[in-house]
Parts: sequence; structure tokens; C-alpha cells
Amino acid sequence: MSKRIIVVGANASGVEAASAARKKDRTAEITLISQEKNSGYSRCGLPFVIGGHIANFSDLVVYPPAYFQMLKLTLKPETTVTAVNTKDKTVTYVTKEGVTETVPYDSLVLATGADAFMPPIKGREKQGILSLRSLEDGEKIQAAVKAGAKSAVIMGAGLIGLEVGVGLIEQGLTVTIVEMLPQILPQLLDADMAKLVQEHLEEKGMRILTSKGVEEFLGDDKVTAIVAGGEKIEADLFISAFGVRANTKLAVDAGIPLGESRAIKTNGRMETAVKDVYAVGDCAEAPNLITHRPMCAQLGTIAVRQGKVAGVNAGGGYAQFTGILASAVTRLFEIEAGNTGLTETSAARNRIEVVTGAISSKTKADYFPGAKPIKVKLVVEKESQRIIGGQVVGGEEVTQRINALSFAIQKGMTIRELAKADTAYAPPLNETWEPMVLAAEMVLMRLR
Repeated sequence: MSKRIIVVGANASGVEAASAARKKDRTAEITLISQEKNSGYSRCGLPFVIGGHIANFSDLVVYPPAYFQMLKLTLKPETTVTAVNTKDKTVTYVTKEGVTETVPYDSLVLATGADAFMPPIKGREKQGILSLRSLEDGEKIQAAVKAGAKSAVIMGAGLIGLEVGVGLIEQGLTVTIVEMLPQILPQLLDADMAKLVQEHLEEKGMRILTSKGVEEFLGDDKVTAIVAGGEKIEADLFISAFGVRANTKLAVDAGIPLGESRAIKTNGRMETAVKDVYAVGDCAEAPNLITHRPMCAQLGTIAVRQGKVAGVNAGGGYAQFTGILASAVTRLFEIEAGNTGLTETSAARNRIEVVTGAISSKTKADYFPGAKPIKVKLVVEKESQRIIGGQVVGGEEVTQRINALSFAIQKGMTIRELAKADTAYAPPLNETWEPMVLAAEMVLMRLR
């Protein structure tokens, strides 16, 4: 009898899990069940449709229906899983027509993702507060812009909040960002690096209010203004970008344990504490490669890697997920920003004593036309002198430097080794001295 594999969730991690399982087992019955109408699309691309860089939301669909047919994967869209019985090894779901079915599984992969988070703010039940998590959410924001919205308030200055803010300014709206913490991009950058990004955004016309929490939503039935830091701010469009929380309800109801991060606890094979049940993506936790503590990073790159590991194992193979550095990059107008490993702030939170070094340089030879500024910051564990974090902010060439620093951290490179790195140079491409090497020398000076 063919093995029955059920995947709950059909986006990045879920589709990757199903695909990997199919490559391991050509005869298995593999079913993906998704609450959403659209499956296999890129959530990360949503702000760039709003900004007009990508023509249509439909262009974000990475895996069209033909893909599922080709791999003989059964896709059930607009279907809600209501219960998982790990003792009987069954899944109960309700279709969009209201039909309830209970089906057996041999292996189950939970890829239930995360939900937009709304703090308990007075007036939050009012209409007109939008978030950006799905294609439908994106279409609502785009519809509001097309209907004549002229101003927007975005609550939260993380990656999504700022990317949406940039997109709306590109569409001609005036945008105010409200952030409770003292800096923008608090998960990605330290305050000194975030300041460079904030200055660029403000030059482009974005109003940014830090250290101001949203206290109340004003309006009758529909929100017309917010109160933040005692100030009333009116707008046509209100977008919640407070962050997301792992969707763990199914797991909790089924008695599957959560971990330290309040996401689903997993081991190196992405198995939960219950046999034959795996968890991947934004609902699952895994260890940080530096601190070894569990975390739930909620990045697309991590989701697909975890999905592949779970899929191989669910299909009868063997694979291990090594852990998380949470490397991430973004582009906001003409500035790029990225991080890998720990920031100085997160190292302090984990009681790791560090030495840091930063350097401002150019992306080409200083005399070459079009050379853009770039700043590199390195975070080094004082005792071992190992590199444990890197941040880069600049006009171009940020991603590959973040990738290089990610490789360095994963291989346990010390700051002395990086300072001696053999790097490439040509006037139109890079300075004679690579900025990462110069930053390493700054750290060495402090260590002496």
C-alpha cells in the first residue's frame, strides 16, 4: 500500500516539503491542504507589487497548478484543517463547500505558517485596519490606493512595514511609520546602522516616529486616525505591521508540544515530539547556530530549507536541518541593508561578550564614477575571536557580502583569518581593500 503523506499549508515550506517527499517516494499519496485560495506564491514579493515593481499579484505565484499535477500532488485549496488526531493518525478538514472529511496519514507535515499580530490596542475591533500577509491582503491595499487614498500610517518599522511604506510612497502617498522601539529594523540592525537607513528614508519623504506606541484607534465604525505618543495622526489607510505570531493552534489542540520560542518544538530532522509528525517554516522553531537556543526566525530561506528536510524524512529518507543564522537583506529606495548572525544587541541579550568594528567605504574605487557609500559592521566574540555577526548598509553589493559573512560564521572563521582574506579588486567593482577586511582590522585594533 502506498504511503500517505499530508502537508498542512501550501506555501514556501509546505510546497518544498511535498516536492522533496515526492522525489524520495514516487508512489506516495501526497496531499497539501491550504486555507488560502492561492498556493505556492511568494509572500516576500507582496510589497513590490504594491510599489509597482511587479505588475500583478498573480506574478508572485511560483508554483502554478500545473506544477502540482506534474508531481502528482493533490492540492486542496480553501480547505481548513480542524483537527489532528495523532493517536489514530488522522486529519479532519472542512472544504469550502462545507463538507467535513477525516483522512488517515502515515506522515504529517505541519506548515501552518504565522498570522499577523495585533496588540490589545483600544479600538482595534474597528474596520479599516489592513495587514499584509496574503495575496488578498495585498489586493485590499492596492484597491485602497486605486480608490484614491492619499496618506497611510504603518504601525511597525520591521522589514515588511518599511517595504510597504516605500511601495506606497512610490505610488504617491504620504507615509508615516510608527514604531514603539527606539529604532527602525530592530531585529535586523543595531541602532548605529539603522540610523543610516532611517536618514535615507526620511530624505525620501517618509515620516518616521520611533519610541511611540499606538495607544488608540479613533473613528466610529471605521478607523480615521490613531493616537501614538499622545499625537493624533489622521490618514486614509492604516496598515498593521506589528509582526506575526506562529500559527500553532492545530499543534496545541493535538497535544504537540511547543518550545521555548512558543513555536512548535522540533529536532534536527524537523520532527515534533510526536512520531511521524513534522513542523516547518514560520510555525516551527530550530536552534540558532551561535547561541544554540531555539528560535523562530520566520524567513522564506529558512522555510524552504526546513521544508526540504522534513519532506525527505517524511518520504523515507534521512536529512538534517543544521540551524539558523537568520541572514536577511532588503532594499529600500536606493539603500540596501542586511544582517547575518547576531547583532551587538542580541549578543548582549544572550550574555555574549563581544568586540565590534565598523568601517565606511565605497563600492567601487573612490575615483570611479558611480561609486556608492557602504558601511560594514562586524560582531566578534571576545574570548574566541570568532565572527558571530555582520551588518552591511550601502548603495549596492550588500547581499553577497552578507552571504560571505554567513559562510565565514558557519565555518567558525576568526577575525584574524578574515583580516588576511584574499579578495578581488577592479576599479569599477570594488576598492583595493575590501570593506569587510577593513572592518576586521578595526576589530583587531580594539582587541589589542
